Amino acid sequence: MVLPNENVVEDLMDKKLVEMEEGYSDKDQSVKQSGYNNVHKTTDLNINNAGREKVPSLEKRRLASLDVFRGLTVALMVLVDDVGGIVPTINHSPWDGVTLADFVMPMFLFIVGLSLALAYKRVPCRISATKMAVFRAIKLFVLGLVLQGGYFHGVNDLTFGVDIQHMRLMGTLQRIAIAYLVSALCEIWIKGKDDVVKSEFSLFKRYRVQLGIAVLLTVAHTALLYGLRVPDWEYQIQTGSTSSAVTGKTFLSVNCGVRGNTGPACNAVGMIDRMILGTQHMYARPIYSRTKQCSIKSPNYGPLPTDAPSWCQAPFEPEGLLSSIMAIVSCILGLHYGHVIVHIKDHKKRIMQWTIPALVLLVLGFIMHFSGMHFNKVLYSSSYTCLTAGTAGILFAGIYVLVDVYGYRRLTFVLEWMGKHSMMIYILAACNLLPIFLQGFYWKNPENNIFRLIGIKS
Repeated sequence: MVLPNENVVEDLMDKKLVEMEEGYSDKDQSVKQSGYNNVHKTTDLNINNAGREKVPSLEKRRLASLDVFRGLTVALMVLVDDVGGIVPTINHSPWDGVTLADFVMPMFLFIVGLSLALAYKRVPCRISATKMAVFRAIKLFVLGLVLQGGYFHGVNDLTFGVDIQHMRLMGTLQRIAIAYLVSALCEIWIKGKDDVVKSEFSLFKRYRVQLGIAVLLTVAHTALLYGLRVPDWEYQIQTGSTSSAVTGKTFLSVNCGVRGNTGPACNAVGMIDRMILGTQHMYARPIYSRTKQCSIKSPNYGPLPTDAPSWCQAPFEPEGLLSSIMAIVSCILGLHYGHVIVHIKDHKKRIMQWTIPALVLLVLGFIMHFSGMHFNKVLYSSSYTCLTAGTAGILFAGIYVLVDVYGYRRLTFVLEWMGKHSMMIYILAACNLLPIFLQGFYWKNPENNIFRLIGIKS
């Protein structure tokens, strides 16, 4: 037997994974191929002696509901980013509770997991698939460092660059990269060997280890969040204007010495980030500065009240290390929904397999919330994970019925297009590249740019 060139195999796998992650789903039919014992499906690669791929000429169909769901999430992201400052009710919750903006990140993670189940439906070479998953995660993480680490910081002044000693290390893309990598490794290496799923129980049995990992991660996060003792800590802030000759640094102390506290000042999430990342590498404009204790314009940002606590100006990382554990859980829950697509072909059974777990998650989320484990996006609490994953499951099931079952594609055309170009939209709209580009064209002075021409103050 002539073995194919390893680079050719990796290129073909990479192309296949990209197609599947973008929402392609193979039709449920097998093909006969000589030399393969007549049992391989349409996704198998048949490589001849010349090293070229011989792909069976069978049509692939794209899972439109996945694109629409992704596009809807992107649209929500743009909406809350641009309108959230004007309408506080849809902006991120200052601490406990949820708003419309708090559903965006978990939905992205849910979609990543769902796409991974399609991408790794069959893995010809686990080593090659692992290399590609690691490489993609690194690329996404580095992209997040550049876009969210502060490199493009002076939008109005057209300035860029960042002091690496004060660069923000975590962010949205970095969190997605971590969840993507862990979930991809689970899908590549940890699943049952039997491809035949005859019932709901056999589906659970095949992926029981993955679900077990999600449970273990949840238990670990909860144990650390409520079990770690948070000592007193301090941080420094700059006093005076950066343009003034008189500047200095003031140290502020925060008294804690408590265990299991989930308030803004003394929680384990912030403590771990301060210890590992350092306050100089954390988000400098904390979400809790919009609380009533820290802003006279709450729930908007505003001046500090006269009796503001000492922690109001402390950096806090909303996409921190401990909270990213539960982000992985959101991604693994999305994997389960993708497994339903892979193994179950009947529309009614798919919808049942999606809606029942989603309703269970919603009930669990509300039970935990009213028991004292409040919905909290920044801490990524267990109740918040259940609420957002359950909502994502219900929403995806509804979109699937509308788009893929009844075929109402015209109604969702714009969202489907946005879903196919989600990364481009995210980089241009959410990471300020489009404003920077538009403000880069000016007449004599940077203030005389395109925004000023069309009546928008830069």
